[in-house]
Amino acid sequence: MNKALLTLILLAFGALTAFALWHHGGLGAFLLFFTRDPASWQVFADLLITMVLLLVFIRRDALATGRPFWPWAAFSMTCGSFGPLLYFLSAKKRS
Repeated sequence: MNKALLTLILLAFGALTAFALWHHGGLGAFLLFFTRDPASWQVFADLLITMVLLLVFIRRDALATGRPFWPWAAFSMTCGSFGPLLYFLSAKKRS
């Protein structure tokens, strides 16, 4: 994958995340958003399913390339999309 594009996405997503945290008054208030109503629960469930599917892919890739999986899994489950983005950015180019 194009590392310049991934870097741009990571920076833009980081800025959006920082703005959202600032706008909601911190991490606690931001996380309360997902307990408001059933629509928020659905969004959270969708994100959780997507993260699990990404982690399945990352696990297979990590095993194939000799990279550790569990640190990336823990980082991804605590920091969301930053984990997979950084995993792909830190990958060595295959020949």
